[in-house]
Amino acid sequence: MELSKVRDIDALPGERWFAKETTIIDDMKELWGDWGVCSEVDTLRDVIMRRPGKEIDNFDWQAARFKSAIDPEKFRAQHDNLAQIYRDHGVRVHYVEEQRVDKPNALFCRDLLLMTPEGAIVTRPAMEARRGEERYMAKALADLGVPIIRTICGDATFEGAMGLWIDRHTIVLASGVRTNRSGYEMVEYELKRMGVTDILHMQIPYGHAHIDGLLNMASHDVAMIHASQVPYDVCDALKKKGIKLLECPSRIEAKETFAINFVAIEPGTIVMPEGNPRSQELLEKNGINVIPVDYSEVMKGYGAMHCCTAFLKRG
Repeated sequence: MELSKVRDIDALPGERWFAKETTIIDDMKELWGDWGVCSEVDTLRDVIMRRPGKEIDNFDWQAARFKSAIDPEKFRAQHDNLAQIYRDHGVRVHYVEEQRVDKPNALFCRDLLLMTPEGAIVTRPAMEARRGEERYMAKALADLGVPIIRTICGDATFEGAMGLWIDRHTIVLASGVRTNRSGYEMVEYELKRMGVTDILHMQIPYGHAHIDGLLNMASHDVAMIHASQVPYDVCDALKKKGIKLLECPSRIEAKETFAINFVAIEPGTIVMPEGNPRSQELLEKNGINVIPVDYSEVMKGYGAMHCCTAFLKRG
């Protein structure tokens, strides 16, 4: 056989496994589902919650960092009512079905993930009382088909309520007792990688937990703040973006009855805890439609509806 023919027979083929050059956002609907968040106020489509289960039937409320003992049935009923309000407004409500029986704080799902345009960042709670809840959030997200783009790991701590979206390129990202430097930098890296160009650092003051007790968006151009507790640089940056800052008119309403811990169902329509008349009046005078909801029993856990609601799809 001629040498040239031997070479032809033995020649190896070239590359045949060509990459599909798309982003995860391009692939989202076809391969995963219709997920993604980069706003606190765009029309709410999907949320994930934890309906309180056996974990609230008999627990040490002081060890769990609750204000006082609770009535479990009233607690569940108020949570169910919020979920029904979401459904009545066309929101699909998904649940974390499994959870440890020693985790009564697990209904505060906002802390367990930060949703992004590319998928979920699964967090690592700072408090010992909450560590481990995130495992079951990760399982629920996987079962739904929500991409998990990062899991906080190592010595890092980060909770989802330490991020507050302003728009596709802007987010308020906080550090404090619930998020250390390692956690902040992990999330910051992912946000920058996906094109977030304006990351507004917010230091959470001593004695507070998360952003959503101090600052929240009611519409694209209206926010409510606990004025003495939000850094000037954050307020200044928001004002320069054309956002009107409404100062919560009552320290008690801000800190004790969770006036700022509301959820926007769509731009200009919010679900808010009952018992905040001065804050409700101020919001309504500024064009915000307020749906007040009795959440008094749940608030014994130092959280309200924003804490209980993890957004999976807006817009």
